[in-house]
Amino acid sequence: MLAEPTGATLPLYQLAPEAALRRLELAIVRRLEGYLQGDHLGLLPGPGTDANDARAYVIGQDDVRKMDWAVTARTTVPHVRDTMADRELEVWALLDVTPSMNWGTGGVTKRDLGIAAIATIGFLSQRMGDRFGGLIMRPDRIKRSPARSGRTALYGLLRSMLTEPVVPDHATGPFDLPQGIEQLNRTERRRGLRVIVSDFLTPGDHELDPDIPPPWERPLRRMSVRNQVLAVEVVDRRELEFPRVGEILIRDPETDFERYVNTGDVKARERMNAAAAAQRERIRLALRRAGCGHIQLRTDRDWVQDIARFVLAYRRVASMLHAPPQGVSR
Repeated sequence: MLAEPTGATLPLYQLAPEAALRRLELAIVRRLEGYLQGDHLGLLPGPGTDANDARAYVIGQDDVRKMDWAVTARTTVPHVRDTMADRELEVWALLDVTPSMNWGTGGVTKRDLGIAAIATIGFLSQRMGDRFGGLIMRPDRIKRSPARSGRTALYGLLRSMLTEPVVPDHATGPFDLPQGIEQLNRTERRRGLRVIVSDFLTPGDHELDPDIPPPWERPLRRMSVRNQVLAVEVVDRRELEFPRVGEILIRDPETDFERYVNTGDVKARERMNAAAAAQRERIRLALRRAGCGHIQLRTDRDWVQDIARFVLAYRRVASMLHAPPQGVSR
């Protein structure tokens, strides 16, 4: 960007092409709480299609059509097989719109790329009765859109995110990514899918040691205990690969840091690229320790293709990634 953006860089109809997503489905492996009939595995026994434990038959209370004849034959005592209730999925997305998300050199800003990721995940996760809600995290406040079902409600959420005023540089406030995650974890108590969209850069955090956790790792780990969490990291190419454009002014949009750097110096570019790689590696390891699914999107690549590739790979590893400790039920 040659100047600070004043509006969205993507129109609503380009956020997520539905035709390219019809054959995909985001795997939900955690048991859910809910009140409505849905298509996902519930947390408590009830009417559903997934088998649960067998128990002794109670005359006058149990339906004989649920009789488990294999267990009855082994124990010589009538047993019935309970089922797990099928519940609706509640998805909550947290969108980081702090000043560092306004950056973009590939024709789209990181902020709008994050909205496109939310749109794509929303279309992939929606089934019968499912609901989608969102939080927009600004430095001064957090705007909440209640969870609603249906494509119309999802489009309304995306439109509100696109029309949200751009946060100017050096805007201050009490909220950053750790506080935003805590707010989402504290206000939305029902189990479901949580999507955190950010560049995961915390103002003033210059640490590169992967063994030192970022400030947002602890609240994210607490969120992962009860929910299935997907972290969407949005980056720009020039944050990872510094171009050779001579002497430029590098400025942090969230702090007062400013410094001229000669990008024509090969060794200087190598040091900056190495620091950027170490920074991203620290973020990757922190998300892995927190037990989150992690997808990295770049402004210079096709985000639909990247998400589709992630979903296909995620189906194979999701059950292992979100498996609880031995002896603990989901």
